[in-house]
Amino acid sequence: MPKVPATQQPSPTVGFLVHDVARLLRKRFEQNARGFGLGLTRSQWQVLAYLDKNEGIQQGGLAELLEVEPITLGRILDKLQACGLIERRHDAKDRRVWRLYLTGKAGPTLVTMRELGEITRAEAFGEISEAEREVLLKLLGTMRANLSTACATPPAERQKTHG
Repeated sequence: MPKVPATQQPSPTVGFLVHDVARLLRKRFEQNARGFGLGLTRSQWQVLAYLDKNEGIQQGGLAELLEVEPITLGRILDKLQACGLIERRHDAKDRRVWRLYLTGKAGPTLVTMRELGEITRAEAFGEISEAEREVLLKLLGTMRANLSTACATPPAERQKTHG
């Protein structure tokens, strides 16, 4: 992809910068992952990471966490199941419900994924000091909390309270 001249790039607002940093983190993670020959896509890595923290979740609940359509997640889960990394089990109380679990084979894959994440983060942080990293993470966490609260309130209600 050709580099866009600086004069054609949007102003460096927080939204553009956060989006661009996230895009470049994903790109670099994928570049680092190619060398391991695991054959997983970024979406599959993401599903494994979320499932690692939410084992036993239903497909619909996982789709909500990932902010993807259930049918899209279903295709990813089918591939991960075919690779032997996840399994679907019937819910003990409702046989119509399927719960999602990692298999033993997923363990080493998750270890590799975490190692690749550490490598990628180290590249991203470069010469940024530990103190600066902590400040950045705290500020981003606060922004996330602020936006989560704002998103939980319909815009019309916010206008009434601020108008």
